[in-house]
Amino acid sequence: MASLSFMVGIFGNIISILVFTSPIKTFWQVVKKRCTENYKGVPYITTLLSTSLWSFYGILKPGGLLVLTVNAAGAIMQFIYVTLFLIYAPKDKRIQLMKLVALLDVGFPGVVVAVTLLAIHGNMRLTVVGILCAALTIGMYASPLAVMRTVIKTKSVKYMPFFLSFFLFLNATVWSIYAVLVKDFYIGVPNGIGFILGSAQLILYAIYKNQSAASKLEESTEEAEEDGSAHLVKGDVEIGSYNVEDENQLKNRTIARGRSLPKPPVSRQYSLQKIMKTLSMSP
Repeated sequence: MASLSFMVGIFGNIISILVFTSPIKTFWQVVKKRCTENYKGVPYITTLLSTSLWSFYGILKPGGLLVLTVNAAGAIMQFIYVTLFLIYAPKDKRIQLMKLVALLDVGFPGVVVAVTLLAIHGNMRLTVVGILCAALTIGMYASPLAVMRTVIKTKSVKYMPFFLSFFLFLNATVWSIYAVLVKDFYIGVPNGIGFILGSAQLILYAIYKNQSAASKLEESTEEAEEDGSAHLVKGDVEIGSYNVEDENQLKNRTIARGRSLPKPPVSRQYSLQKIMKTLSMSP
């Protein structure tokens, strides 16, 4: 049983590391553009808090090596993400995030560690830290509820990345199994809730995936039709402008041609005037 739980814990570590490394692409773009754009820093700050407390829980728990290693690695990664976010965030946003980091990632864990080691004794230490960690993990797994509501409302999975949902589901599943094997209530409850919510996300993805593809096809068809009609209107306008230009050019040519006709010479004009004068003087 111990070897089985250890193997499941190793597998859980691998899945958790994959979840922790998922934002690397996002921060690569942040570093490349030297701007955080519209990305939010709060999820990384709260995840740093969660992994820090779980690392402390792994230190307190007998045989909690696997819990300690994976969460310590996650805390290091989240610390790097938060640092990069603070470097490239706008000045006003950076100040707000620094205050939040000082409160949640420095002040709160420091108070928890100090109170646990100085004021609490025996098994109560593990109980207090375990309850805090479980509450934070439930909050992490409950955060996609807003996204699930958006999926149901819009009937589109555009704002629910499949691989992130899948790895969160897989992570919750593996750690739920591990919690059952080692009989750890504090790991089992939040990950059991995460398993249920992750299953709901995958079911929603399966339901609305085809509808999203159909809506994208309709949108592309409508855009193509709009482009075609725009080209037709543009062609009509161009033909009309060509007709107007041709008519104007024809008028200009006629006037120019009239102006370019040869005028009679001066002597011919004088002889004609003399004849008219002679005729007018005759009876």
